[in-house]
Amino acid sequence: MLVEKGQSHLFEHWPEPGVDDDEKKAFFDQVTRLNSSYPGGLGSYIKTARELLADSRAGKNPFDGFTPSVPTGENLSYGDENFIKFEEAGVKEAQNAAFVLVAGGLGERLGYNGIKVALPFETITGTCFLQCYIESVLALQEASYRMTQGGQKKEVPFVIMTSDDTHSRTVELLESNSYFGMKPTQVKLLKQEKVACLEDNDARLALDPQNKFRVQTKPHGHGDVHSLLYSSGLLYEWHDAGLRWVLFFQDTNGLLFKAIPASIGVSATKGYHVNSLAVPRKAKEAIGGITKLTHIDGRSMVINVEYNQLDPLLRATGFPGGDVNCETGYSPFPGNINQLILELDSYIEELKKTGGAIKEFVNPKYKDASKTSFKSSTRLECMMQDYPKTLPPSARVGFTVMDTWLAYAPVKNNPEDAAKVPKGNPYHSATSGEMAIYRANSLILRKVGVQVDNPVNEVFNGQEVEVWPRIVWKPTWGLTYADIRSKVSGSCSITQRSTMAIKGRNIFVKDLSLDGALVIDSIDEAEVKAGGSVQNKGWLMEKVDYKDTSVPEAIRIRGFRFKKIEQLEKQFSEPGKFELKA
Repeated sequence: MLVEKGQSHLFEHWPEPGVDDDEKKAFFDQVTRLNSSYPGGLGSYIKTARELLADSRAGKNPFDGFTPSVPTGENLSYGDENFIKFEEAGVKEAQNAAFVLVAGGLGERLGYNGIKVALPFETITGTCFLQCYIESVLALQEASYRMTQGGQKKEVPFVIMTSDDTHSRTVELLESNSYFGMKPTQVKLLKQEKVACLEDNDARLALDPQNKFRVQTKPHGHGDVHSLLYSSGLLYEWHDAGLRWVLFFQDTNGLLFKAIPASIGVSATKGYHVNSLAVPRKAKEAIGGITKLTHIDGRSMVINVEYNQLDPLLRATGFPGGDVNCETGYSPFPGNINQLILELDSYIEELKKTGGAIKEFVNPKYKDASKTSFKSSTRLECMMQDYPKTLPPSARVGFTVMDTWLAYAPVKNNPEDAAKVPKGNPYHSATSGEMAIYRANSLILRKVGVQVDNPVNEVFNGQEVEVWPRIVWKPTWGLTYADIRSKVSGSCSITQRSTMAIKGRNIFVKDLSLDGALVIDSIDEAEVKAGGSVQNKGWLMEKVDYKDTSVPEAIRIRGFRFKKIEQLEKQFSEPGKFELKA
């Protein structure tokens, strides 16, 4: 097969039979793996690579013949009647959903050597991203069951896509933390394989520079999640169990689950086959825009168009200004945040046709303008959000826009790169990610009537950020707007220098005035009423230099740590009714 596909160069250096036979066998083991893990096999990979490389060399525009327009979707405003209606519908529907976390990446780009999901998403409690996600899914599962009383208690499936880089460390993180309270049978890990590298425009496979008996490989991209789900048989299991939705999300967005219940509600109410979660985007902001593309032959699709392609596409199709803000102060094209909700039955029907293969792209770095040779080997890549590219025109594809403060604070840039971001643009660093948690929680409490002080501006690791009161709570305490509104009453106030952590389901905050630090921890069977005036020296935020190697990586990439001077800390580990009166 390899020789037929023009790959005989792979064997040119092979010695005579009897020499290096183990290495030769290992080569074929690797090729067999590459062949079986790619939809349609290696032959299909090489054929697609040749076509895409020819298009790349010719400078072919992938959007030729398409005209962009703004698709239809739902714009939600946190806490209003419409939002609450969708959130309630989403909680009901959540027990019919499966959650898929795409977590194949390491934190190197962040300046963190571990797997990204092991990174704390906030450092008051030290809860890592994976724990936050699992606890949020469990809280949704529980809330969904309570809302549809009398139903059967369903376990919501949780899938993690890993890679060679992250698989064993993800297993270790789950096992050493007893799966963060989830049943191990609920969690499935699917490991993505890498794909073969290409050394030239003829799609000749590249040999590994370290070993001439191996094909060089690189990651294929998170679009692999679709073929992995299909080949694993999980989709049919979910279908047989009566599930309706598959929800895909990324590894380091600590705000995500504040937006998920209402988004599921939109999918269920509107009957969307594909629902992309989105945030308002400023024109030319470095975030893809969700766009309806209509071809001259009549076909159309709703798809993410990368920001560097959206402006030229608009200019070329009768919008002389290109990507510009409209009267709202934002682009009419919502910003894609790579969280998708797919309707299961139509998803299975589509994958039966494609096997889960996603439209790929190639991005070779050419040595010069002749575009004949590459600086280094390239490979085909695919993105999870390109799934709608192959859907029929009858597919109902929409989006749900949420406020950025509520839904989107990814952690992906290291301190040095973040500090170079032009003022006013998001840093997307560990610093800004943690500050976004405190901002969101402060704004949510304001929405339910708490008087929360305004933030102050501080600089950490060269990044100027708003520092709100440091407020965190467990998902079981406040998963939805309705939850939080039911647990906060009376006249409450929180000063800017305050820190508050609520760890327990049945903690009711009434007439609380907080100026300092307060930590309340309770078991589910304890009902705690917290109020009165809590005043103490609190926790200080000490600046940390990210170059200071005496400080753990997870802390120094934030640029601050908490110095616990004084706090009121109460634990309720017995069932019963209690009052915390300061």
